[in-house]
Amino acid sequence: MLYPLFKWLTEIKFPGAGIFQYISFRASAAIILSLFISMIIGKSIIRMLQKKQIGESIRDLGLAGQMEKKGTPTMGGLIIIISILVPVLLFTKLNNVYILLMIFTTIWLGFLGFIDDYIKVFKKNKEGLSAKMKLCGQIVLGFIVAVVMYFNTNVVIKESAAKHPGYVNTEEVFTFDNGSKSTTSAFSDVPASHSTKTTIPFVKNNEFDYAWLTRWLGDEDGSWSFFIFIPIIIFIIVAVSNGANLTDGLDGLATGTSAVIAVAIAILAYLSGNAVFADYLNIMYIPNIGELVVFSAALVGACIGFYWWNCYPAQVFMGDTGSLMLGGVIAVSCVIIRKELLIPILCLVFLIESVSVIIQRYYFKYTRKKYGEGKRYFLMAPIHHHYQKKGYHEAKIVQRFIIITIMCAVLTIVTLKIR
Repeated sequence: MLYPLFKWLTEIKFPGAGIFQYISFRASAAIILSLFISMIIGKSIIRMLQKKQIGESIRDLGLAGQMEKKGTPTMGGLIIIISILVPVLLFTKLNNVYILLMIFTTIWLGFLGFIDDYIKVFKKNKEGLSAKMKLCGQIVLGFIVAVVMYFNTNVVIKESAAKHPGYVNTEEVFTFDNGSKSTTSAFSDVPASHSTKTTIPFVKNNEFDYAWLTRWLGDEDGSWSFFIFIPIIIFIIVAVSNGANLTDGLDGLATGTSAVIAVAIAILAYLSGNAVFADYLNIMYIPNIGELVVFSAALVGACIGFYWWNCYPAQVFMGDTGSLMLGGVIAVSCVIIRKELLIPILCLVFLIESVSVIIQRYYFKYTRKKYGEGKRYFLMAPIHHHYQKKGYHEAKIVQRFIIITIMCAVLTIVTLKIR
């Protein structure tokens, strides 16, 4: 909302207005405002939740300190959502297709999670929204994101001139997203292309085109590649969203890991949206993706601010209102910066949590069928509860998982050079 105003002020030569053109300034403003909202205004929301007795209903699973959390306010994901949307609406270009996708994802999954929490709290149904309904909601989101990414003509990439021998890099002036100019861009003479390419980690010349998967069927121009592209994007969004939901089982775990992941996404988005860095790193340049840096900054601030209230012992839980949304925006962010194949590294904790649940479930079914009595591979799933059962303190588990996520985030960034 503020961007057009400051653009006009810049045009009339108003002193200092030009600073708003810089992504770094707007990202800084977004993280500060989101921190303020989540820490200051968040306190008022927590009091409101307490007053209305919107508390967590705890089922006794025999975990240390578990029953002490009974009655802790839930639906705190509303704090995160508000803390994200307000800075994003103020500091980003709202005509940017990527920002519109992120806003839609935040609202859609936040609403889906809110319905689930509402059923649990007000309808006294501990199961909440059925798994099928959640899955349908996530699939619809994945389908919409995939269709926009595939068919919207504003979703384009540029590859360096070195990968296009027919184009010669001239000395023409090239204008970057932040308003600065350069005469040395390797993308100056390369046309933007609407493509289904993505990035493969640890591989030189590391672009992979989903269209290649249909060419063996005789689809030489890749016009039928959406039959492959759309299901893959749906799967990624559903998997990461559910992974974050499963991770939200200890005080501060989902919030802390998501904050670290968001920092890595912000760095990747900045590098991909800056022609100089994209050329240096030999990665695809994605025009207008720099706005995602502002969104990611708001996400970081919202998570850190919420962590203030959610760290052990938690004064509020995010509920599915927050956890489904966090996983969804992380997945969609990775998709639009063409780094979705890095998700297993970047979101390793989410992956481990999900795999532990799958192993536990199928191992129980297998042993029940073979021995007539179901056995459990882990003491309890998801895996963070396994460590609780082994006697580890909740806070120690959370901090170690966050440390693992930090290492994974660093490795994710490093993959841009290790090939």
